[in-house]
Amino acid sequence: MSYTNTFIQVAADCPVETGVVPPMKKEGKTAHRIQYELLSQNPYKYTQGELIYEVHLQHKQIPEEERELRSIEIREELFARNHPCLRASMLPKKHGWGVHYNEEGKIAIYPMESDAYQQFVEAGTHQQDGPTLLFAMRSSRK
Repeated sequence: MSYTNTFIQVAADCPVETGVVPPMKKEGKTAHRIQYELLSQNPYKYTQGELIYEVHLQHKQIPEEERELRSIEIREELFARNHPCLRASMLPKKHGWGVHYNEEGKIAIYPMESDAYQQFVEAGTHQQDGPTLLFAMRSSRK
């Protein structure tokens, strides 16, 4: 599922009070770290599908040559199964990042302590043409 004009707020049980960069692992970057890097360095460049594809390529460390030769096949294999939306991402669930989908479905992230984050929440709450507000999925089932 991909959204448009939607703002995903941090989960109600998010354990941080400010946006934090997802940590690295000894083996390399986690998928959530790659999401963070792509979205923070390229706001509103990726749709959800494009983001999923790029994260997959980087996380699996698929070489550039293979990407060029097999891009259609890689994409078909990847999207043959469902993928969770960013409401289930660790960025808004545990790391304190709000996720905004613009009118074109392109994505940017905002730390929960930022003025921009508050502006999205206020616009979604008080304006008819503001973004649809959703919360990230909770980590626990309380």
